[in-house]
Amino acid sequence: MLESGDLIFVRDHTEMGQAIQASTGNYSHVAIFLDGRVYHATVEGGVLVQSPEDFFETEKVYDLYRYAEIDDTEVKKRAENLLGAPYNASFYPNGDGFYCSQFIAELLPIFETIPMKFGEGEQEISSFWEDYYRELGLAVPLNQPGTNPSQLAQSPHLQFKERYTDDYNH
Repeated sequence: MLESGDLIFVRDHTEMGQAIQASTGNYSHVAIFLDGRVYHATVEGGVLVQSPEDFFETEKVYDLYRYAEIDDTEVKKRAENLLGAPYNASFYPNGDGFYCSQFIAELLPIFETIPMKFGEGEQEISSFWEDYYRELGLAVPLNQPGTNPSQLAQSPHLQFKERYTDDYNH
């Protein structure tokens, strides 16, 4: 059951999703459910808000986590203030806008930053990320301070709630 303040962690099979999961762990995206709406930072639209019907897709896996001390009224105010911010496609700590876990960490300042990883298996930087940053014309921000969805999910501040299986699209 979705409740206001739930963090929604996503696992998906897109190329980007797989690359993020290969480098960092279980999840490729994170969003927050506040007051009946889903707030998140997306590649396509930057920081935006969606109805659950528009957010949930059948072919993805969603896990819900709770932060017990959340003040969801305050967090919603912060989220509303950031709507329209661009997507931080570089993942650089000082990049414009926010990537998904950076947005959540901005709303809930309870997470540490960690050195960012872009590897896969033995490779320190996977070919996906080499190509991605070549196209951006930037160096890969290896070991720069950052966050990722899997790391947020492992925070001692969060409790795993449930695998979300209700399907909004019926």
